[in-house]
Amino acid sequence: MTSRLARLPRIMLAPNGARRGRQDHPALPLTIAETVEAAHMAHEEGAEALHAHVRDAEGRHSLDAGLYRELIAEMRCAVPDMPVQITTEAAGIFAPDVQRQVVRDVHPEGASVALREIWPGDGPDAEARRFYHWAAEAGIPLQHILFDTRDAARFVDLVAVGDIPGPLHCIFVLGSYTPPRAAEPGDLDPFLAALAPLGPSIDWAVCAFGRNEAQCLKRASARGGKLRIGFENNIHGPDGTLATDNAAQVRRLRQMLGEAGGGDPS
Repeated sequence: MTSRLARLPRIMLAPNGARRGRQDHPALPLTIAETVEAAHMAHEEGAEALHAHVRDAEGRHSLDAGLYRELIAEMRCAVPDMPVQITTEAAGIFAPDVQRQVVRDVHPEGASVALREIWPGDGPDAEARRFYHWAAEAGIPLQHILFDTRDAARFVDLVAVGDIPGPLHCIFVLGSYTPPRAAEPGDLDPFLAALAPLGPSIDWAVCAFGRNEAQCLKRASARGGKLRIGFENNIHGPDGTLATDNAAQVRRLRQMLGEAGGGDPS
């Protein structure tokens, strides 16, 4: 059965991430029920898929396969038209073998994997190569997270020698959480230049940290990219005030793209 994430959705919601908590925003979803509700509200505003993080009982980032299975089951009931991409983010906690194992255990419709985390060294890595090929054979699209142009150049090289098979999905991270650096629309261009050798075979998306998030995503859309938005990367509007919730961020983005009108974008 073909995954609904065989092609990246135009707008993917990332409602919480691994690091933020209620001290950052009172509407940031932590529990499975809260994440499902946030996804449902954002889906009504135009988000097509969920980039999912789960938290443990203390609200800490988790790669627990059971929690992911529970979230996916709840999403199938509450928002059946919204596929779920799980994250393997290390967040300074999890080693590559744990990150790979959660994908094998959950067998999701899709997973995001940071190249520098799954394949941390510059030399050969048989386990990383085996994982990439297993996922392709299992029909699990991997979205490769690229944090900078060095990551992008490594990705091109690994694809060229057959270590990373298709389908080729990437997400470019503009700006950063640590150290804090707000993204700028011009940050996109070096990524596109670095991945130019892959030609049209690459299906790419962008996420952006900071108050320029929407402007960065608008530029990416104009260049043919897909968009990831939500409280994982930015909790503010362009004027610096706190956004109401994840759904408001999706609504504001679609308004900027000229696709939706009305409603309170705050």
